[in-house]
Amino acid sequence: MSTNKDRAVIVSALKHAAPYIRLFKKKIFVLKAGGEVFANSQTTREFMEQVGILHQVGIRVVLVHGGGPQATELASALGVDTKFVDGRRVTDESSLDIATMVLNGQINTRALAACRDLEIPAVGISGVDAGLIRAKRRPPVKEDGKKEIDYGYVGDIESVDADVLQKQLDAGLMPVVSPISCDETGMVLNINADTVAAAIAAELGAEKLILATGAAGILENINDPRSLISYVDRSALRKLGDEGKLADGMLPKAAAIDAALKNGVKRVHVISYKVADSLLLEVFTNEGTGTLVVDDIAALTLAEQASTGQES
Repeated sequence: MSTNKDRAVIVSALKHAAPYIRLFKKKIFVLKAGGEVFANSQTTREFMEQVGILHQVGIRVVLVHGGGPQATELASALGVDTKFVDGRRVTDESSLDIATMVLNGQINTRALAACRDLEIPAVGISGVDAGLIRAKRRPPVKEDGKKEIDYGYVGDIESVDADVLQKQLDAGLMPVVSPISCDETGMVLNINADTVAAAIAAELGAEKLILATGAAGILENINDPRSLISYVDRSALRKLGDEGKLADGMLPKAAAIDAALKNGVKRVHVISYKVADSLLLEVFTNEGTGTLVVDDIAALTLAEQASTGQES
């Protein structure tokens, strides 16, 4: 039985959230969740419950998921070597088969099953479906005087057909997107999920791009979790990269963030799925829990600047 104090807390929370609900109702959020979010049924449900609340208050959500840990685990079980360069997976033919099985099969289905349980009207889709993502195979590249790198069956995005997702959103559905895509000949390609989420967010004119990962956010010192940066702009983010302050896994995220902001997305959030209710706190409070990235610090509202403080 709830007490008067409990009821007061509930009413206060609803009153606090109401302005944000009005502000974001019918707006599009693109949410990218790393494969670690779907590592087990408990973490999957805890995260998808939050996604469901966004959907239920009228926010139009597109969920893009990764599956890196699961792909690495399956590759190890099958005796297939896994190789990364600057945080990006090299995908040979065997690795491509594994990525397709994990992303289009295991992870997408697990997310959709959680949606069924939570009564979220979700539909699974990959970049291959209906020409959602048109890509080309990345040619071998030579970076910073290093030897030439062939990423294998990795794709670079040429275009995104936003109408494919817009029709689903208009029908009241929540697209759950696997980043597996293909070129015009039907060659299947693996694309980094952060890159896919950023491209979709830009093409849909999303209000926000939210990256949910295992990290607390963007850190000033990668070895000190207390050095969380509350907010940062594109130029400062690039400086962090130039100074070697971004860990391997954060490098493709930083590139995706930069691309999203460059192409019109106004707010990008990096949050940790490990923090309880981090998604709801990031959306429905000024304080948030992770790092907010904008094109220019001047774009922040006074309330945002007052609540987040300066960089750690």
